[in-house]
Amino acid sequence: MRGYRVTVLRHGATEATQRGVYIGITDYPLSSQGKAELYAKRAEFEYPNVDMVYSSPLKRCTETACILFPDNEIKTLDAFRELDFGEFDGKSVDELVELDEFKHWLKGGMHNAPPKGESVSQLIERTYAGIRDLFIEMTEKGIYHCALISHSGVIANLMACFGLPKNPPSEYTCESGEGFDIMLTTQLWHQAQAFEILGKAPYLKD
Repeated sequence: MRGYRVTVLRHGATEATQRGVYIGITDYPLSSQGKAELYAKRAEFEYPNVDMVYSSPLKRCTETACILFPDNEIKTLDAFRELDFGEFDGKSVDELVELDEFKHWLKGGMHNAPPKGESVSQLIERTYAGIRDLFIEMTEKGIYHCALISHSGVIANLMACFGLPKNPPSEYTCESGEGFDIMLTTQLWHQAQAFEILGKAPYLKD
């Protein structure tokens, strides 16, 4: 049975990530340092030749896609945007630590969302729909290997919830410009709504 490969990669650094603040749907571009780090990784590592590049619509992802895959068409998919941190977006832990709402959010829980923000369960629901629709498009258009540029929280939960072997989200943290190769097959998706995690990306050059 033919498999459909997706190289899922995290976007580069922004000025906000360098300051250590929560950034969700606020549309920060890559920082100069973030761009430099991605160019350095492209020179050091081997990124795959892909048929198509999909990306979160946020600038830090589309700019990463342009750097890592300069010759490919890029299509944005809203399902793979970062978690909406609501009123916590753009603020550091030091700014939030005394707030009761922040303390409540830190207790965790799949349905526990920041004020005016999004819960992990909502994130998982839309990323499930996103990977399902991406798989359908790949099969209909004959796209056998694509890249997907997204965010750390999206990637970690996508791998933990739908990837095999099963591991907690903490096992799927990745640095800028790095991520995982996954393989989608019709049989595994129909049986378990799951995909196989093949390994880390990008790859060491020979």
